[in-house]
Amino acid sequence: MKNLLLLVAVLISSISFASEEDWGRTGHRATGEIAEQYLSKKAKKKIDEILGGQSLALVSTFGDDIKSDPRYREFGPWHYVNLEEGQTEYSVEEANPAGDLVVAIRKCMEVLEDKNATREDKEFYLKMLVHFVGDLHQPFHAGRGEDKGGNDIQVRWFNDGSNIHRVWDSEMINDFQMSYTELASAADRLSKKEEREIASGSLLDWMYESKELSSRVYDSVEIGEKLGYSYMYEWFPVVREQLQKGGIRLAKVLNEVLG
Repeated sequence: MKNLLLLVAVLISSISFASEEDWGRTGHRATGEIAEQYLSKKAKKKIDEILGGQSLALVSTFGDDIKSDPRYREFGPWHYVNLEEGQTEYSVEEANPAGDLVVAIRKCMEVLEDKNATREDKEFYLKMLVHFVGDLHQPFHAGRGEDKGGNDIQVRWFNDGSNIHRVWDSEMINDFQMSYTELASAADRLSKKEEREIASGSLLDWMYESKELSSRVYDSVEIGEKLGYSYMYEWFPVVREQLQKGGIRLAKVLNEVLG
């Protein structure tokens, strides 16, 4: 009986941990891979020095990898940003006292711009920045706090139990069956004008954009609904678009703080 209870506890823990991930490994790596294409020569050189040759794709999952280490528990709230119902503008004064995704990205940029920051700090916060910009473009990381960014909205993905957050994190990406390099190389071909339009705006503009998208995605499902091919057909192009936007905007941020 004791062993059975232990097994149940482990299963519950693993389910809880999985539900908190964002884009999954493939999505984050695709965003990092796309960003590499838009880096300036100066930014590339500095990134190579800080990361010791590791690619942005490789370090993109770092923010999730450290979640299991209690030393980094304080960074948990940094993966998402929630506005209260009816709140139309982001305010630092009204933000989560423990920090949020906007605070996190600003902190990472601040450390990377600080000439007195240690190499170890720059490495840590560069890895986190790569991850957090990816998070920002997963719409449920700008979702509603009351349902944990869609984690509490239970649905079925084909014949398996899931939630709408997980569907967007990884279910659609995994079912598409492309590696992160294939996803990156298959990104839409954009004109220079389109690239500039995506890279334009501020961090808050990008957050509001994800917030608006999350509202549309919330309206796309009902609790307990069975999702599958038709949902994939309608929404996976948006997933791919968000991964591409995340990569372009990540490169813009890195070019600004390191280039």
